[in-house]
Amino acid sequence: MNKKFFADVSLFAVAIVWGYTFVAIKDALVSITPFNFIAMRFVISLLLLCLIFRKSLREITRKELRGGMMIGIFLFFAYAFQTVGLRYTTASNAGFITGFSVVLVPVFSALILRTRPESESIAGVILASAGLFLLSYNGSFFLNKGDLLVLLCAICVAFHIITVGYYSGKSNAVRITIVQIAVVTILSFVCAIVFEKPQIPSGSSAWSALLVTSIFATVGAYLVQNTMQRFTSPTHTALIFTGEPVFAGIFGYWLLGEQLAATATAGCALILAGMCISELKIFSRE
Repeated sequence: MNKKFFADVSLFAVAIVWGYTFVAIKDALVSITPFNFIAMRFVISLLLLCLIFRKSLREITRKELRGGMMIGIFLFFAYAFQTVGLRYTTASNAGFITGFSVVLVPVFSALILRTRPESESIAGVILASAGLFLLSYNGSFFLNKGDLLVLLCAICVAFHIITVGYYSGKSNAVRITIVQIAVVTILSFVCAIVFEKPQIPSGSSAWSALLVTSIFATVGAYLVQNTMQRFTSPTHTALIFTGEPVFAGIFGYWLLGEQLAATATAGCALILAGMCISELKIFSRE
């Protein structure tokens, strides 16, 4: 199987899992504060990684430490803005606005890495951007407090994708994942102590969300991303991740009763069309 195709399928599976987590986290925040949730989520993930890959801990290089710390900082701020924002907006809106990172990745990549995206990716980004607009538009385009926080999350997600693309080809995927998860764990515990009162979650919804997000959406997802993104570009990865808000909307509708308007459904279709165009290579000369 072509490595790039397998990477795309793997990253798409990650987008599905992340789409579900918007619903799980939204439900969990009823009984636990945001930074406490992030801290618990990532400490469970870190313990699992250290237990499974304990031999790799001794082999972490300075380059992997620097790269993992950089990735971890952007990842922490992405989760901080997103999780706090979820207290003030819907799971569907949070998913849609986070998906705006697809527009930001090629722009930041061009400015920082001096890389020119493929024509298919540009076309896909245009369609996905139009889709994201329709998903967020309901007669007016007004961003509330939660939406603004999630927009800051989208900026951090874009930088996270770019830094993963930069460091993944130069580092061991397992070791750099451990470092970035450790950074998020430390920063989230500090914020939980400074801004909140440390607490142990109560209730099945909180623990269910913690287990799903820590095992599948953190350990599994970031191992996949750090392993597979070396076979594709940051812009292409961002485009695949636009599937995340689509699934956030679907799961929000099924599990929370959040409604998708006709314009939102059209937006989902445009996002999926953008992903398909990026795969077809219709502008390729080969």
